[in-house]
Amino acid sequence: MPTWARSVAHVLPLASGGNKRISIAAGQSMFTPEDITLRNPPAGSRPYAGWLYGSVGMVSDTGKTLDNVMLTLGVVGPLSYAEQTQSFVHHVISSPHPEGWSHQLKNEPGAILTYERKWRSIYEASPFGIGADITPHVGVNLGNINTDAAVGATFRLGYDLPADYGPPRIRPSLPGSDFFIPTQELGGYLFTTIGERAVGRNIFLDGNTFSDGPHVNKEILVSSLQVGMAVTYGQTRLSYTQVFMTKEYTTPATCLAIRSAHAFMPVLNPYVKNTRMPICHLASLRGSNYGRL
Repeated sequence: MPTWARSVAHVLPLASGGNKRISIAAGQSMFTPEDITLRNPPAGSRPYAGWLYGSVGMVSDTGKTLDNVMLTLGVVGPLSYAEQTQSFVHHVISSPHPEGWSHQLKNEPGAILTYERKWRSIYEASPFGIGADITPHVGVNLGNINTDAAVGATFRLGYDLPADYGPPRIRPSLPGSDFFIPTQELGGYLFTTIGERAVGRNIFLDGNTFSDGPHVNKEILVSSLQVGMAVTYGQTRLSYTQVFMTKEYTTPATCLAIRSAHAFMPVLNPYVKNTRMPICHLASLRGSNYGRL
């Protein structure tokens, strides 16, 4: 590691005595409503948003703990070129063309400072000669893109488990670790990660920081489950992850009172969580008409 990097490491919250390494990453994320065929997404739909970013970080591995400090810089909005990327991919795979990108978040530079600590193999066993372990983690993100705190744990089952602290995780979870040292030519494992985040800010739900625009009401607590597999061969690791999350935001609902001899005027409960059916408080109203609020 370069001398300047070692100097920087001394001022970061990294475990002393650990092996220090630099990590570099780049990526592009895109967020759309469920129905991308609508040119004008209805109120309460998740905003269209793109995020083009690069990250540089430093990790410290003591063999039992892994500290990860990362700075991510990028841009949200049309300059992320998320619209062009999604349109191209959908054209190649013959999927519906996304029609609502004219409503995406405006251009805004973004920064995220991330800190995470993992404890390797706080529990480990070898049932039937196959390795198994549990690696907990805690961390925070600070920035105008994401501000949150998270806690979770990863369970792994497979071979060559000491090679890493689990695979990288998909945002908006903490990024995890691209650090690994294989101890044999071929290894691999299945994994499950559970996590809980307390969200202070999520620009992809809250909308732009300095201007008005599309936004929804976010949930403060979000749970996630990530499952997948990772295979290492020599100095190469390939992983696949499927993510399941609880609802990240609440959706405005509408109600329809059915025509009857004594109709009801729906008084709308303004936000409905985790259900496709609107919840309405009904107040009696004489009449024969029906209406939608």
